[in-house]
Amino acid sequence: MLAPCPSRTPDDLKPRWMGHFCGLCLELRDDAGQFARLTTNYDALALSVLVEAQQGGDADSRNAGPCALRGMRRQRIATGGGPRLAATASLVLASAKIRDHVEDGDGLAAKPGARGIAGLTADRLRAKAYAIGDSIELDTAALFALIEGQREIEAASGPGTPLTAVTAPTEAATAELFAHAALIGGRPENAGAFRTAGAAFGRLAHLLDAADDFEEDAERGAWNPLAATGSGIEDARALARGALADMKRALDSAVIVDATMTELLLDRYARHAFSKTFGSTCSTRQTAERRGSGYRERRDARRDRRSRYDDGYHGRRRGFWAGLCTFAALACSCQLCCAEQYNDPWTGQPRSGCCRDCADCCDCCECCNCCQCCGDSDGDGGCCGGCDCSCD
Repeated sequence: MLAPCPSRTPDDLKPRWMGHFCGLCLELRDDAGQFARLTTNYDALALSVLVEAQQGGDADSRNAGPCALRGMRRQRIATGGGPRLAATASLVLASAKIRDHVEDGDGLAAKPGARGIAGLTADRLRAKAYAIGDSIELDTAALFALIEGQREIEAASGPGTPLTAVTAPTEAATAELFAHAALIGGRPENAGAFRTAGAAFGRLAHLLDAADDFEEDAERGAWNPLAATGSGIEDARALARGALADMKRALDSAVIVDATMTELLLDRYARHAFSKTFGSTCSTRQTAERRGSGYRERRDARRDRRSRYDDGYHGRRRGFWAGLCTFAALACSCQLCCAEQYNDPWTGQPRSGCCRDCADCCDCCECCNCCQCCGDSDGDGGCCGGCDCSCD
């Protein structure tokens, strides 16, 4: 949800964002091993940023050596409790996601011989999460219990079930993580406000994920909270917009020394994620029908790319193990992040490094933030009916 976007990040904040990103990555390496760096999670950076925001210039940091992901440049990185909390969150999320794939028999876990390895990987990441969580006095077992309760809630959900009932476990888990950031930052009085902000963050993330996957889940016959409860895209949009407002209100009420980075991640990036999923804040043109049409267009484009590949593109298909080895080589050589183009380890299709191009995360023009001028209306065009920019 909080993926970086160069066009939306002021130049003076880019090194600070990278400092938190590298701090999390190196914390995972030091406390959980090299493999754990693959679990680095953009959204978890919000926890490190919240800890630093309460401490200001007193926040722990150090100079890190050259790294290929930074173009072999040195970097001042965040250290201490903030990155440890973010690392714990990343490992918890990764372990839970892999375990979910194992139980559902989908994703990589569906491939022959991969199920057992995926299960062992999930258990290893879980153990590392416990170890790092214990070092910062975080009740990691409670987080896993909340996440594991999600499956039971989903099984009991049906038409008429409130969306908030389905998002409750995610809200509770992120609320506890945000509240712990207040304790690590030395501001226990912020725990209540951060807990409220964390619950809103969890609800927003859950709803954005559900809306993004709505059409694809329908095609695959996979469970989706919007379809299962009969809520639909517009209900999710209203709840997500409310979560944005609740999060901003809660953070504004907290005692924060330096709010620069929290405003970047938890306001600007979060609003952009909302606009990208549901349409701009000054337009409601992205209806459910349009989302379906957009998905079909993207699906057809993928088919076109596959047909070009089948017509003799230079990539080559690999089995699971060969692809896994190739994936490791691409990750270790930083091509997954920095290469202008590389071939997918399994399918051989052309891919671009995730840090090379921001086109996918910047598809809405800046004038789509026009509703800020009137306090962010309800999103129904009340204050921006005259906005004629071509925001898709």
